[in-house]
Amino acid sequence: MTETAPAPLPYRLLSGPDDRSFCERVSAALAEGYRLHGSPAMAFAGDRVVVAQAVVLPEFAGA
Repeated sequence: MTETAPAPLPYRLLSGPDDRSFCERVSAALAEGYRLHGSPAMAFAGDRVVVAQAVVLPEFAGA
């Protein structure tokens, strides 16, 4: 029995603490063919900064 990988999502919102791990996840999405969509967002959650970045696949974004 062969499992099929799920289709890539046309839109993803990556979020998490502002650290190397977050940057690595955004970099991995870019390497998979995603493009940045809009500006990053930053907010404070207690004593840490949380960031978010939307990414889209060009074929779904009309790019």
